[in-house]
Amino acid sequence: MLELSKGADILAVVGGITSLADAQKIIDEHIDDINLKKLAPITTPDALIKIANAIVHCKPDAVFINTGSEEDVNWIKQYSLEKGEERKLAKQGHTIHFDLPQDQARLVNQTFYIINEGEKMSSLAKSLLRDEATEYVRTYMDGIMKGLTMMIGFYSRGPVGAEASVPAIEISSSTYVLHSAELLYRNCYDKFDSEAERMGIFFTNVHSEGANRPEDVPNARIFMDRSWLTTFSCYCTYAGNTLLMKKGNHRFCVDYATYHKTGEHLSEHMFITGLTGPSGRKTYMAGAAPSGCGKTTTAMVGTDFIGDDLAQLWVADDGTVRAINPEKGIFGIVEDVNREGDPYLMDCLRGEGTEVIWSNVLIDEHDVPHWVGNGETPPERGINFQGEWWAGKTDEDGNPVPISHKNSRCTLLNEAIANHNVEAADDPAGVPVKVITYSGRDSDTMPPVWAAKSMDEGVVIGASIVSQATATEVGVTGVRRQPWANAPFIPGALADYMEAQFQFFNSAKLSDEGRPVMAGLNYFLTHENRGGSGSGLLGEKKDVKAWLGWLELLANKDVEAIDSPIGWLPYYDDLKKLFDTIDKQYPKSLYDMQFSLYVDKILDRIKGQTEAYKEEENVPPTLFTIYEKQKGELLALKEKYGSVVSIDELS
Repeated sequence: MLELSKGADILAVVGGITSLADAQKIIDEHIDDINLKKLAPITTPDALIKIANAIVHCKPDAVFINTGSEEDVNWIKQYSLEKGEERKLAKQGHTIHFDLPQDQARLVNQTFYIINEGEKMSSLAKSLLRDEATEYVRTYMDGIMKGLTMMIGFYSRGPVGAEASVPAIEISSSTYVLHSAELLYRNCYDKFDSEAERMGIFFTNVHSEGANRPEDVPNARIFMDRSWLTTFSCYCTYAGNTLLMKKGNHRFCVDYATYHKTGEHLSEHMFITGLTGPSGRKTYMAGAAPSGCGKTTTAMVGTDFIGDDLAQLWVADDGTVRAINPEKGIFGIVEDVNREGDPYLMDCLRGEGTEVIWSNVLIDEHDVPHWVGNGETPPERGINFQGEWWAGKTDEDGNPVPISHKNSRCTLLNEAIANHNVEAADDPAGVPVKVITYSGRDSDTMPPVWAAKSMDEGVVIGASIVSQATATEVGVTGVRRQPWANAPFIPGALADYMEAQFQFFNSAKLSDEGRPVMAGLNYFLTHENRGGSGSGLLGEKKDVKAWLGWLELLANKDVEAIDSPIGWLPYYDDLKKLFDTIDKQYPKSLYDMQFSLYVDKILDRIKGQTEAYKEEENVPPTLFTIYEKQKGELLALKEKYGSVVSIDELS
């Protein structure tokens, strides 16, 4: 059990403020009359103490309270231009932000959970004991905001009043961070006190970029204090490291769901989208994938897009799984976003009327952004995060320099996207989820789609994800385990998280109709790994709609499926009809390549997962029981048909 408020509160230690009276004195001394008046409606004592300690330790020249009013938000945007964190582009409402070359993705090796002595952690997580983290914050963040303005905003991670929405405070000297926060989160300034009281918790995030120099990046740290629900971030600007209401607070929500709402809540790295099925019915889906593995594209395929990155799930009183998106915007990777695969998003990025913050793309002489894979003719010259760029430019090793970083981003409001269902996304009741998917970058093993035959087998699909590393993490390479595509964000022991998953999906509160179909997705099979030639993918982006379409039909009991050791597989005729709806030929030969079972590869995958999980303490035995069952059935198939079992032999 994770104990909250355990050990010394680092912010209180470095700031020295422990009482409301002392906090109010500091606030009165350091905030001008205009901003004091704006802060006055915030009366939650712990929030004011946190703010006072941040002021004392970071020593800003001024403090700005962002109420979320049009006037305050415009002030932040204008200050960002003056400060140079953003620059206007040709389109109205478009700006560009460049991160340092050393700060282009999550700084995995500089990110730590702050823990107390004896606390169990995920074997895939990095941690630091409280005393050591306290000393780092004391040394490196003391006076970090001298010469800068501290900006403070109050937000809700989800629709105000929703079962799983948690309020959060964002404290930063970066205008880019506060501007991004206004696009990504609901400003709940006028509801912060009541939401903090309703939930009984709130998150605090303290960040400063400092002087924002390359030589400071080695000193960058991203700390997450699990016990005090507080993050610290310094000497970096990339939003994944600095806007910690996103992945930093997501980690806290994972902890909260695992240890304080066991079997009732889940906090997942998932898109949420709705698909319109026969007779106009809406079927909502949530799906996990590691960053950079297609979550945004998958979410946009739906007719009722809700969110592309994070999901808070709970078991509702009506027996359904309900989901909300804690965000109201997207911080999306733009590489390979183009008209063919992402028409709704391209309408926002290339059309008029959408506010967009671009990061780390190429800006041409006409102040127009360009990126790799946009389906357009690139310019000959421009400026990107490395400085001046020209066609044919190479790095010091002679490798071509692309026009944009692989992790370049766009930040915009969801409501700007044509297929976004604003009403459903803002409903505190959440949307009823009937399909849960898990996927990763897997070039050689699993088929494009398969569905679990039980809730327990569905949990095991999530536990068994492996994926090739992407450009979203600095210093990470190779194919690795990515349990639930949430592994970088699971602070506690994987066994605890897994047990919470088993309890949630086997909850007695779930009705028979409310139990979702749980499935695996894999968009990344290649020809060379399926008996073909060349390294190209067996499918393309628009195929996603067919895979989701089949799961929609399966969840509503409109199709039968083929029984296999790994789960239910689709019949060819059902998929062919779905591919017809996206105007694409789907030959039987392609189906055969995609859905044949490569038994030895799957057995290797099971062996690797089994060995890895046996290194963990207290892993639920259900996992190993399912692995053994699948192994036995696969070996029986191999004995009968050989190491490659065709889909026809299964059916």
